[in-house]
Amino acid sequence: MHGNSLRSGSIAGLPADSGGALPALVLVGLFFVVPVVALLLRSVTDPEPGLQNYAALFGSGTYVRVFLNTFLVAAVVTAVTIVVAFPVAWMLAIMPPALGSIVFGIIILSMWTNLLTRTYAWMVLLQRTGVINRTLMGLGIIQEPLPLINNLTGVTIGMVYIMLPFMILPLVGTLRAIDPMTLRAAALCGATPFQAFRRILLPLSLPGIAAGGLMVFVMSLGYFVTPALLGGTSNMMLAEMIAQTVQSLLNWGLGSAAAFVLLIVTMALYALQLRLISAKRPAGGL
Repeated sequence: MHGNSLRSGSIAGLPADSGGALPALVLVGLFFVVPVVALLLRSVTDPEPGLQNYAALFGSGTYVRVFLNTFLVAAVVTAVTIVVAFPVAWMLAIMPPALGSIVFGIIILSMWTNLLTRTYAWMVLLQRTGVINRTLMGLGIIQEPLPLINNLTGVTIGMVYIMLPFMILPLVGTLRAIDPMTLRAAALCGATPFQAFRRILLPLSLPGIAAGGLMVFVMSLGYFVTPALLGGTSNMMLAEMIAQTVQSLLNWGLGSAAAFVLLIVTMALYALQLRLISAKRPAGGL
């Protein structure tokens, strides 16, 4: 009986299979916990012990503007991504399975392309002499090239393109779970397509929108390559500021403080996402 209880229960308060999780815990400790602790220590010890790096970070109008701009860009990118991704996800949810698999594969394939390559492609397309401006001018729609790069417009276009798959994937799963008979019943009751969308489809798809939107927002907060190449100095984001602070100014203490703040914000938002997902999960089970 005693041997059976040891095999089926726990030893000294640890699960019986805790030994299998030990390598994973060691890896997490070495490659996540240790660097984070080192980052925190450097932010409060370089150049001297104290909180002067955090005081400089939140006491400077320039750094505060970078923080606000980071959240602004992330919010704009998230909103535009939701608007663009929703019809694509709905199309994938209702189209025949064979065609849907092909379109879904194309979307996934875009994620495998190198990020820097995709960003440089948008630089070529969006510049004043790029394909977009030349096409619009050739059609007579515009007379002068549009400023589509080195501003918020260019950053938004480039980041939305990159973030679309991360928004489409959770939305497709949510929309496919909606019973089509619900919308058909609404139409039979006299609801217009817009009313059916606003009062039935949109509320039922909110879990997918919330999950995908929060994931896109969190990922956008730490983006570096796309804002650096497609944005301008007035649209600098926190990741770019950290890189310049460390590489150009050699201010490791201030850069560590900014990176630690960004990490805390990201982890808080991720914890919120997990809480929302667990709240939507039906109670039950063991």
